[in-house]
Amino acid sequence: MKKIFTLFAISIFLLSCTGNDKFVLRGSVGKINKVMVVTKASDWNGDLGKEIRNSFGELMVGLPQPEPILSVSQIAPNGFGSMMKVNRNILIIGESDQEKFYIKKNVYAKPQTIIYVYGTDDASVIKMFKKYEKQILDAYIESDIEMTQGLFSSRKIDNANYKTLTNLGVSFTIPDNFKTVDDTGEFLWLRQHLTSGIAKTGSNNILVYSIPLIDEEKVGENIVSVRDSIGEKYIPGSDQETMHMITEEAYTPFTSEVKLAGKKAYETRGKWEVKNDFMAGPFVNYSVIDKKNNRVIVFEGFTYAPSVNKRAFLFELEAIGKSMQIK
Repeated sequence: MKKIFTLFAISIFLLSCTGNDKFVLRGSVGKINKVMVVTKASDWNGDLGKEIRNSFGELMVGLPQPEPILSVSQIAPNGFGSMMKVNRNILIIGESDQEKFYIKKNVYAKPQTIIYVYGTDDASVIKMFKKYEKQILDAYIESDIEMTQGLFSSRKIDNANYKTLTNLGVSFTIPDNFKTVDDTGEFLWLRQHLTSGIAKTGSNNILVYSIPLIDEEKVGENIVSVRDSIGEKYIPGSDQETMHMITEEAYTPFTSEVKLAGKKAYETRGKWEVKNDFMAGPFVNYSVIDKKNNRVIVFEGFTYAPSVNKRAFLFELEAIGKSMQIK
């Protein structure tokens, strides 16, 4: 009887733990855009490691300094203990008895994304990684976007406080350290002063506005001219007569079609500068086609952070832009 009671008590305990993640999972650790790769040192130093580093190390478009999309580190399987298992983004890759690819969430910690890639030999492992390369990159980026949005949601601004957001019927998950520069009812400019290290003189900036939808087929090709006209009208330099923000003429922005707020949209990455001045930096622009209201809703985030890497700053702006909701 005592043995039965003990087994029953253990069963209840295990059920209560697995039924509620907060009793089981620790908080994950790890920097944004960082992936820990679990694989043998011989694989990491060979063709597989080279393939992974080349893939994750692809340079992010639009940044003035070369910065990879994702940073990677490696640990051997026998070193993948309890302390390592709480990393937020993990890639486990190596040989198995069959080819496999799958993604699991919140296995050892929360939030966490673990991707498993297996092949039957060295060539098979590389083939499987290359086959799912885009899906792997997208999964880690999406995971970090969601994590960043979750952090911001705990201290988000009240969108109803802004005339432009109210008039446009849009909302974003924007942290409350962004302050108003301009809010006309048609154009919103918010700014966050950077406070860390050498970037103290810099800022992250958000612009929100809309333009009429005249020709859907030409929205993508008109993004640069639209943002330049907005810069001339609303974003002056130190000399308001001769200086304003423009798209950097020496660098062609990269535009791709995406989906945002359930609608067709264009993501544009490039560099901005102030005409007749030395200020410059990267931007990410989302132009969302809202056919129902015959308009294009534009969110743009741009960073001014001289002398420091800017990937993390621009990623936060990307996360805010991708939180867009349209009423």
